[in-house]
Amino acid sequence: MFKKERGFTLIEILTVVVIIVILASTLAPRFFGRTEDARIAAAKSDIATMELALDAYEADNGFYPTTEQGLDALYNAPTSQPVPTNWKGPYLKKRVGNDPWSGTYIYMCPGLNNANGYDLCSYGRDTKEGGQGPDADITNWSDNR
Repeated sequence: MFKKERGFTLIEILTVVVIIVILASTLAPRFFGRTEDARIAAAKSDIATMELALDAYEADNGFYPTTEQGLDALYNAPTSQPVPTNWKGPYLKKRVGNDPWSGTYIYMCPGLNNANGYDLCSYGRDTKEGGQGPDADITNWSDNR
């Protein structure tokens, strides 16, 4: 008495593989598009949070951190000139990290685009200045924020 073992035929296996490939090719672009949208939203949110922290720093000290002091001045009291005399930080819960594409946030004070304030931006997916779509810069001075 031998039991007949049942398995899948080659046709059944290929049919399942084809269905999986079709589903993956249809759904993958939707998920990848959402990922970029989420990264853009995260960069915009980060910049808005840093703007609030920079404004609080300026309200306490009468000036924004210099370009050299950078965004670290929102977490650690600067020791270089001009040294803030009324630093009440940290102004952020954690140090400023990289943007969602692992690039750095660019901070410049005084700004080239905001001469009486500061420029703050992420270069986006391509990590280069300029670009369009997901490669566009996310800034505190344009509509792309």
